[in-house]
Amino acid sequence: MRTTEKPPRTVPVDPATPASVTTRRRRNARRGLGWVLCTVMVAALVLVSLAVGSRTIPLDGVWRVLTGHGDAAETAIIWRLRMPRTLLGCVVGAALGVAGVVMQSLTRNPLAEPGLAGVNAGASFAVVVGISLFGVTGTAGYVWFALAGAVLAALAVHGLTRRSASAGQHTRLVLAGAAASATLGAVTGILTMFDTEAFDSYRFWVVGALENRGTPALTASVPFVVVGIALALPLGPALNALALGEEQGSALGLRTSAVRAAGLTSVMLLCGAATAAAGPIAFVGLVVPHVLRMMLGPDVRWLLAYAVPAGAVLVLASDIVGRVAARPGEIEAGIVTAFVGAPVLLWLVNRSKAGRI
Repeated sequence: MRTTEKPPRTVPVDPATPASVTTRRRRNARRGLGWVLCTVMVAALVLVSLAVGSRTIPLDGVWRVLTGHGDAAETAIIWRLRMPRTLLGCVVGAALGVAGVVMQSLTRNPLAEPGLAGVNAGASFAVVVGISLFGVTGTAGYVWFALAGAVLAALAVHGLTRRSASAGQHTRLVLAGAAASATLGAVTGILTMFDTEAFDSYRFWVVGALENRGTPALTASVPFVVVGIALALPLGPALNALALGEEQGSALGLRTSAVRAAGLTSVMLLCGAATAAAGPIAFVGLVVPHVLRMMLGPDVRWLLAYAVPAGAVLVLASDIVGRVAARPGEIEAGIVTAFVGAPVLLWLVNRSKAGRI
């Protein structure tokens, strides 16, 4: 008797099968472990930053000072000079890293940076005005003038583009920011050209450095950075939806105008406070999101979470390299980030094009 075998039934693959759920959990666990390792790297760099300088303090000496058992000279050096500088590097790096992720997500341009919103140019212009017209010379005065200029410039750029068509709003934002930066930069150049005293004071601020900023710069910038990060982190799911496009995001129930306003507000607070405290440190808001995206993928939620320690790592490492490379003097952190980061970014982009990342 002949028997016919029935072909096996094909079961459709459910995206929520246990196998896919397990894979997703493993991937998230690896990303969580990577975030912890990145945070540990920040802690290690903090210890190194406290140890190096014109006078090197051994790591065990640093630990004794932190636990209250160091000698008077080392205690004074670490707590009065190096601790505010190190904490400021962490704050500035985290702020610029998160601001870069938000700015690139809003514009859907992986080469965008927070300075495109006119923040750096506005801060620089305000500092020159404060020096030239009001005689501001201390870091505490620079902070408030720079923060006010950054906020006003970002608000002006946002006001020029908020009535634009949604489809081209991100392009108009970049163009308006570039125009505002060029205009404010030209006016700043004119003011410094005819006021040599303002130029002498301004050139030490504009290079972007953590040296001699002190506790006033740290205490003035921390509240704005905390608010900016707290505003940016919940935007991850909305920025993921916005990456699909304006129409698709609106179809998913996303209020694109509200997301853009919240994102620009966070960029304004983060980049404005960082620029006010340490000067315009370039390249951090550009390279950190780009490198993280190659490592983690396009999920903005993870990019925002990683940008906090990753930005701190880049700024702290640049500051340490600047102190070690030019002893007994030092190279400002803003110079090191541009000098070291630009070739690294070009190398990573070339590897990405070659399909090796």
